[in-house]
Amino acid sequence: MARKLTLVKGASQRGALVYGMRLFEQTGIAAVDEAHVTLADGSSGRVTMHLIEGTRAQIRRQLMRSIDAFFELLDES
Repeated sequence: MARKLTLVKGASQRGALVYGMRLFEQTGIAAVDEAHVTLADGSSGRVTMHLIEGTRAQIRRQLMRSIDAFFELLDES
């Protein structure tokens, strides 16, 4: 079922992106909390959930910018 990630010399590091998405009516949101992830070694981590409001086109545009920014920050580290 679960595979171990193996780093091979010269190969790109592999990872898993955990992402959740659901579209709600704008007035239906009271709060957005963090999601919890349990890792294979038993430790846990948190995934920050984000809230983007607007029309479908505005949400899509902002989501694409956010994804681009995420990978730019990831490439810097």
